Amino acid sequence: MTSNVIELRQVSKHYGDFTAVDNLTLSIASGQVFGLIGHNGAGKSTLFKMMLGLIPSSSGEILIEGERVSGARFREVRRMIGYLPENIVLYDNLSGLETLQFFARLKGANPTSCPALLDKVGLIHAGKRRVRDYSKGMRQRLGFAQALLGNPRLLFLDEPTNGLDPEAIHHFYALVAELKAAGSTVILTSHILAEIQQRVDALALMQSGRLQATGTVAALSSAIQLPLEIHLTAAASARPALRAQLALAGFDDLRETPAALIVLCPSDKKRAALAVLTQLGEAVQDIAFREPSLEDVFLSHIRTASPLLATHQEAVCALN
Repeated sequence: MTSNVIELRQVSKHYGDFTAVDNLTLSIASGQVFGLIGHNGAGKSTLFKMMLGLIPSSSGEILIEGERVSGARFREVRRMIGYLPENIVLYDNLSGLETLQFFARLKGANPTSCPALLDKVGLIHAGKRRVRDYSKGMRQRLGFAQALLGNPRLLFLDEPTNGLDPEAIHHFYALVAELKAAGSTVILTSHILAEIQQRVDALALMQSGRLQATGTVAALSSAIQLPLEIHLTAAASARPALRAQLALAGFDDLRETPAALIVLCPSDKKRAALAVLTQLGEAVQDIAFREPSLEDVFLSHIRTASPLLATHQEAVCALN
């Protein structure tokens, strides 16, 4: 396995006058969990399909494990890849076990591994039931099971937690952690940014087919200098004095809510802020820190590029 399991070099995809992916260059290291985020229509699913060789790129070069996706040897590489599409289509008349055995034969995987995979995703009890009787979450788990056929070293998971309840989401990410520990590379997309923030090693932010930024959440946050929030709980009568003390120390970027006084603190001034806070005395009843979230990073990037899109995406994030 190469150090970078995926290399994309100036990759574009055009549909007539519409550009779905625009001159994208990206490297993904092996053995990590990598997140691909962006608004609806950003080009994430199109990029997945090009990396899988399901659709051709209009220009540029894509290499998986050092092999060109368009090359003759990629068929063999694809056997070690697992894929869960955003909208998986299953045969309603087959049982869960029969469905998995069907996909195993297509992929050349051992059908005897199917019961163990059903057990791994929590469906062993429903293996003999028709898929037509499965809930949306059960269908999603069955789709994940088919992606795991053949012990893939590389997985593409497009919105993998759609329809899953909180317990199932926790179980899914526990399995992802196991896959990473075993040396697999997992690439996933998700609209629920808080869900993946602590679960990806690195991520790429796409907008309108273009790569806007790539790196860890901490690095992306640092690059755009997002402040951390310090929430101070204090009686209303004590707040004017606290505001004055904080302003005197150079912390005059403040917001006030009914519940707290919020200090916006540059990340490189955290120590200085802590020194000031220890001197505020009993007027402060409680202190809470809120580091910039992945959602904050995402919205900050798209707000800079497109205020209208940012407003729409903020509404979507609020609903999530």
